[in-house]
Amino acid sequence: MTTLLKPSTLIPKGLRVQQINNLALFKFTDELGDRLQTLLDKKKADSLTSDETLELESIGELDEIFSYINAVIAARANGHT
Repeated sequence: MTTLLKPSTLIPKGLRVQQINNLALFKFTDELGDRLQTLLDKKKADSLTSDETLELESIGELDEIFSYINAVIAARANGHT
């Protein structure tokens, strides 16, 4: 039985705040970015294990969440609500 990896467990070591054009935005660390690329390559080669599939889904969910947060931050900085 595989256990779902909570995306929140990736935050402490997987995310950093980066200053871009006077905005503090969330970005993946190099380590998490590299892991994501490795998993995507394995998916493309159809060689992901079930645990890696869950890990990829968790990283993808985290990416969606923080992409949304970054978009809201950028929109508010540009006067959009």
